[in-house]
Amino acid sequence: MLYIDGFNLYHIAVKDTPLRWLNPVALVTRAFPRNNIIGTKYFTARVRALPHNAGQPQRQMVFWRALKTLPNLSIIEGDFRTRKVRAAVVSPPPNTIEVYKTDEKGSDVNLAAHLLMDGFLNRYDCAIVMSGDSDLVTPIRMVREELKEPVGVLNPQRLSGPNRRPPRKNAGLQQAASFYQNGVTWAQLVAAQFPATLTDANGTFHKPPSWGAP
Repeated sequence: MLYIDGFNLYHIAVKDTPLRWLNPVALVTRAFPRNNIIGTKYFTARVRALPHNAGQPQRQMVFWRALKTLPNLSIIEGDFRTRKVRAAVVSPPPNTIEVYKTDEKGSDVNLAAHLLMDGFLNRYDCAIVMSGDSDLVTPIRMVREELKEPVGVLNPQRLSGPNRRPPRKNAGLQQAASFYQNGVTWAQLVAAQFPATLTDANGTFHKPPSWGAP
């Protein structure tokens, strides 16, 4: 079983790139070809429109539609919150400005709960977690030590390409996992893109034009 931390994947691998039309199952299949993925749970939350990004919810729904073309994939929703807060700035007075702060709540807890419950119910012989979030170290270790099931981790931080974040080693995840891959390359993400045009039970749909070509 594959468990995907959708917001972590988005922010450390594909945000602000033309790689957002990503088939995460294809990415994991290439990373761990010896494992046969029988089901996928994708943990995320519905985003909300902001004044500077009004089309974001619509693009997300198109991407979810693409995900749902994959066999045996479920989307598990958390909560997405947006609020206005005041933040300090470096420039001269006034030294605070009002900004939008967004928080995604619940996905890490949901992922941990499903990983453990599915293990208790013997729904997998091996689990794979796609996340770089160290909050998942404890449930991963519990599955390995208490349930005696192997857990692989793909930390999806992007290691190459423009505007990548500085790579971070996550020793906790690596030590907790049975097998581990620390990052993906631009080329690996390009190779795991959905086709630009897809078809489901409701007809044909397309990659959002603003996401560009990889």
